[in-house]
This record gives sequence, C-alpha cells and structure tokens, in this order.
Amino acid sequence: MSLITVFLVGLIQTTKAQIKSINNMKKKILFVVTSHDKKGDTGVPTGYYLGEVSHPWEVLHEAGYEIDFVSPKGGKAPIDGFNLDDATNKKFWENAEYRHKVEHTLTPAEIKSENYAAIFYAGGHGAMWDFADNEALADIAAKIYEQNGVVGAVCHGPAGLVNIKLSNDKYLVDGKKINAFTNEEEVAVGLEKVVPFALETQLIERGAKFEKSGLWQSHVVVDTHVVTGQNPQSAKAVGEAILKELNK
Repeated sequence: MSLITVFLVGLIQTTKAQIKSINNMKKKILFVVTSHDKKGDTGVPTGYYLGEVSHPWEVLHEAGYEIDFVSPKGGKAPIDGFNLDDATNKKFWENAEYRHKVEHTLTPAEIKSENYAAIFYAGGHGAMWDFADNEALADIAAKIYEQNGVVGAVCHGPAGLVNIKLSNDKYLVDGKKINAFTNEEEVAVGLEKVVPFALETQLIERGAKFEKSGLWQSHVVVDTHVVTGQNPQSAKAVGEAILKELNK
C-alpha cells in the first residue's frame, strides 16, 4: 500500500469519526429542571411539573434524541404534578434510565454546551425561585443558542430565559415572540403574591413580544430557534415544535 493510499484511508477514517461525533452531538438535548421544592413561605411542596418533562421527553426520545438532565444544585430533582394516570407520565417514570437521570441530575459545572443541539427548561413553580438568576445555566443556554441550537421552555420554565444575554449583550428574548405562564393564570392559581416576580411582566420588560391565549389553552410560539409554551397543556406541542426546529 502506497503512502498516499495510507494517507487517504487515514483521512477518510478521521472524517467519518468527525461526522459521527457531530451526529452524536446533534442527538443530545439538555433538559433543565428546578432544585427548589417549596412555594415561597407557604411551605407547600413544589418542584418540576412531571407532565412538562414527560410529554416533551416522549416526543424527542422517540425521535432518537438522548436527553440529559441538569438542575441548579444537581442531584435529585423535586417533583410536582405527580400523576401516573397520565400514560405518558407513567411511561417516563417507569423508564429506568430516565428515572435515574432525573433523580441524579447533573450540575451546571458538569455540562459542556457544545455537546447539545437544544436546551429545554421544564416548568413547575419551583423554577420561579432558581432559574432566573442562575448565571451558569444562562451561559450554557446562550452558548447552545449561538451555536445554532434550539432553546425551549414551557409554563414557568421561561423564568430561565429572563436573564440570558447573548454575546452582543442583548437579552435572548429581546424582540422575539415569547410565551409563558401568564399573569392571569398565576392569579387563577392564587400564587400571584407568592411567586418572586410576575413572569409575563418580566419577559415583556426584557423586550419580549409576549403572546398568549386564554386560561389553560395550549399555545406555543416559535421565533428564531426559541420555542416557548404557555402552560402544562402546551408541553407536548413544545416538544413537537423543538423537534421541528431541530429537523430544519
């Protein structure tokens, strides 16, 4: 075998390895869940909302994506909305691999943003206390977005988008159509004076073009690789919209 042939074979093998590496990277998505387990000073338990994890998970997992879980503190994530009468919740909860992942979440320091094609912030009221001011998570999301990745969130999950700044020093949501749990929905559940800030109002103050529907209506907004949903009823549709963006 000539030196040229050896070189060409080596080059082809290297190229295939690089392509495989890129494809593997594109097949990973990072789910963010809260570490916070109480609704303010009420003592009422909260956490991530199970259906807002399970429904997007089902869509993206069945499309072939591997999903990792990260939380502000790492470790076992507190859970809310635990309803196993929902078949998708049951499917997720009884999946040994993903049950382990959500009960042993990674810390932000363990995450390499270049490994992920998308980041998704799950809701649940706990997110209102520990998403917005987490600079490490905001930095991860900004990097994923600026490497042409997708940023998604549902319900209270968009609290994680509030303080994300891009390399041009603009807020991620500035000028974009954005959706989240609305002020009216917060009043409807009686927690408008418990949460640390009004999510809809804060997003608007950051320059978001806030869009919404009536109480508990499924509503998903997509704008420039950012996918946001209004409430638990929007969770599956958010997963579908993220998948559509990834397939572009």
